Amino acid sequence: MGKLSKAAWLYIGAVIIAAALPIARGPFAEINWTAVITLGLLLAASESTATLLESRSLAWSANSVASLAAVVLTGPVGAALVACCTLLGIRRGPSPMQRLFNTGMYALSAYLAGQVFLLFGGQVGTPGTSSFPGIIGPYAAATVTHVAVNFALLQGVFWLAPTPRTTASRLDLGLLVTDVGYGALGVLIAALWEVLGPFTPVLVLIPLFVARWAVAQFAAQQRAYEATVSALCQAVETKDFYTRGHSERVSKGSVMIASEIGMHAERIAAIRFAGMLHDVGKLGVPTAVLQKTGRLTDDEYAAIQLHPMRGLDIVRDIGFLDEALAGIMHHHERIDGKGYPMGLAGDEIPEFARVLAVADAFDAMTSNRAYRGARPVSAAIAELRKCAGEQFDPAFVDAFVAAIDRDGWAEPQPVPGDNTEKALPADTDGQAGPLIIESL
Repeated sequence: MGKLSKAAWLYIGAVIIAAALPIARGPFAEINWTAVITLGLLLAASESTATLLESRSLAWSANSVASLAAVVLTGPVGAALVACCTLLGIRRGPSPMQRLFNTGMYALSAYLAGQVFLLFGGQVGTPGTSSFPGIIGPYAAATVTHVAVNFALLQGVFWLAPTPRTTASRLDLGLLVTDVGYGALGVLIAALWEVLGPFTPVLVLIPLFVARWAVAQFAAQQRAYEATVSALCQAVETKDFYTRGHSERVSKGSVMIASEIGMHAERIAAIRFAGMLHDVGKLGVPTAVLQKTGRLTDDEYAAIQLHPMRGLDIVRDIGFLDEALAGIMHHHERIDGKGYPMGLAGDEIPEFARVLAVADAFDAMTSNRAYRGARPVSAAIAELRKCAGEQFDPAFVDAFVAAIDRDGWAEPQPVPGDNTEKALPADTDGQAGPLIIESL
């Protein structure tokens, strides 16, 4: 989680206390302790084999199966006790505070799921043939409650963390649906308990580990995507000494805008890739042109203007980019139709491209380039506002400024050997003159 704010510490403490209070009240005499111990061990095993997702700051496990089975077999308090076995997980990585928060989060989710199960008419105990199909409705409501509360509590701690929006965007709809789907295995455990008793979870371990394998494959695929994008970014930045880190910052700025305007998590992930790869077409531009400190010739400027199309040619067959391709192709279009490569105007320009244009120009202004030094953040914001409606979509300028006002912006560190203070003033297309916000 990184260094947490005071608000985040208070939030974590509140979650832990909220989970502990109903457990402390009991009742304990009516609990099926055999089921609690067996399901607790199943949950600890699931937590110990949790799969790290692409960021390595989040992990997924099928522990909701054990908690939801406990909802039926042992009731709300028993389910919360099963969830407390999260502490027994031997997975390396989580800090003691993270373990406590995870335990409180799962316990509170399980307890509330149990209460919803009862509210919808569910009966605690080993279900028999007469329990079906009546149990399906209450169990479905409990499953949705468990997953929703779990995700809401986790989202909350990320929103209070130092970089909340980027991290929180990883809690996408696909993972939520996956949790709901695998939660259905809990009712299978409960239904088989009367026949197999404590041996029931053994039968469920097989599909659970298949599920873990499937998620691990997905996570490995995501890491492969990251490696591919990072390699392409590194190749671009190797060509241009002064744009080191530019792609990463444009990606960050684009995500800030996308989050501010309420894009769905899947599109935020796509626009993050678009930001990282928006300048990949510079691989086809001569290095001498990219690093030139003086005036560009017409031919050199024409070569620069081809880089969006070259970028599209390079990455068009990378399937996971999807909507990001339109952003890469059109991020130099202008609202007034005077951009390139196609001269699109207004809403003709894809949304991703309009978002990228704002983040790209802002970072270009606040970074050192071969032909000029960096501008202050305040000056860059003033220029964005000045050109809103002509060069940039005003809504995205406003969203970016609002995000910067709230979350701040880390200005690039000077590159060793940087001598931009000796460069002549120039706009960002390499021509001497006033500041014009357009990145090469």
